[in-house]
Amino acid sequence: MRVFVTGATGFIGSAIVQELIGAGHQVLGLARSEAAAKSLKAAGAQVHRGDIEDLESLRRGAAMSDGVIHTAFNHDFSKWAQNCELDRRAIDALGDALAGPDRSLSGRPLIVTSGTALLPPGRLVTEKDVPASSVPRVASEEAAASVAARGVKVMVVRLPPSVHGDGDHGFVPTLIGLAREKGASAYVGDGFNRWPAVHRLDAAHLYRLVLENGSAGVNYHGVADEGVPFRDIAGVIGRRLNVPVLSKSSADAAEHFGWFAHFVAIDSPASSAQTQEQLGWRPRQPGLMADLDRECYFESKKTSVAVVSH
Repeated sequence: MRVFVTGATGFIGSAIVQELIGAGHQVLGLARSEAAAKSLKAAGAQVHRGDIEDLESLRRGAAMSDGVIHTAFNHDFSKWAQNCELDRRAIDALGDALAGPDRSLSGRPLIVTSGTALLPPGRLVTEKDVPASSVPRVASEEAAASVAARGVKVMVVRLPPSVHGDGDHGFVPTLIGLAREKGASAYVGDGFNRWPAVHRLDAAHLYRLVLENGSAGVNYHGVADEGVPFRDIAGVIGRRLNVPVLSKSSADAAEHFGWFAHFVAIDSPASSAQTQEQLGWRPRQPGLMADLDRECYFESKKTSVAVVSH
């Protein structure tokens, strides 16, 4: 298949490109800069210039392909609601190019990326759970449903809060940066709230399986660790940085973590049992705790989440 990948040079997208090429697929990668284009060419992919705000470029890329994997998303939390609506428009544009005539089911798949943290907190959620309509990021799944109604074979891959591995620039590095800056690694309350996680290479393998064997209208969970207690994550960070590990009240957490306090406190365990059963997906890479306890996670002093894409 010739697969159009958005976010193709991102943390997860670049792993997907390698996974697809390794399996014999051709990749057309979306590139918004010359540096991104060079990276894609070096990886063996074809280049399609554009970005997620250029809807016509998305339509052209999808029209030239046998399927689309959409991982691009702007993670600038200062414009969170705006970026979620931008993703809605991007998914709608991709769907325009893939829709079959007269709303008949198109055989060209569109894989949309969402998150398990959108689902009801405090219990183990499954692929059949639906996100709360009040969360801005739900726009992606709403757009997926709208596109499916127009005859597109749409599947949703939900990723956990922590997608980890070499090159991680997401939530865990943010925690490390905060602990380094504050001189303490903290958690909220008793710290038993749980974060699900997956290694980027396992996630990439799942996207390929969904592309090749997924069923229209189905949600898939890219989850390896169902729920790691947050205090365990804080503990590894504290030991590695040689700083105290402290509990913070909800009020104190807002001061300590700033904008990140909400994510630190979420309790969002998630299952991938149905995904594994339906697709034969088996996570094989190190889990979050083993991966985090490596020197490479503590070499950088970066303190903020990247704002480009997955």
